[in-house]
Amino acid sequence: MAEQEGVLQLIPRTPPQRRCLIVEDSAFDCEKLKRIVSRLPAPLGIEVATTLRAARRALENNAMALILLDNNLPDGFGANFALELADHPLLGDIPIIMVSDWPSPFMWQKAESAGVAYVLSKSEIGIRHLKAALEGRKGRLLN
Repeated sequence: MAEQEGVLQLIPRTPPQRRCLIVEDSAFDCEKLKRIVSRLPAPLGIEVATTLRAARRALENNAMALILLDNNLPDGFGANFALELADHPLLGDIPIIMVSDWPSPFMWQKAESAGVAYVLSKSEIGIRHLKAALEGRKGRLLN
């Protein structure tokens, strides 16, 4: 996958694996999200990216079953990244849960446009949301 003006250009090399990409720049919040993912009955491998650039590299190297995405990252907004993924022919079907304690009205609109499964605060995300997203169910997009 080559990064060109922030656009992912992916050619898949392997079938999707049971992995979760956590895109979060806070070490504390990342550990919390890792603990939640580790409690899933069917285990997921975990990849962590602290920037959108690192998330793009992770998607280049590994097929993901789920993405947990913070909105405020050092190199951009998760909501814009969710839109980028939604428009990608090979990555648009990956369920995304946006996890942000400071949502803006623009974030909600972009998340809905991107087909994000859930928009949740970091204090309310739980295993039930991960299970539902992995099963293709969506909910709680209204602020």
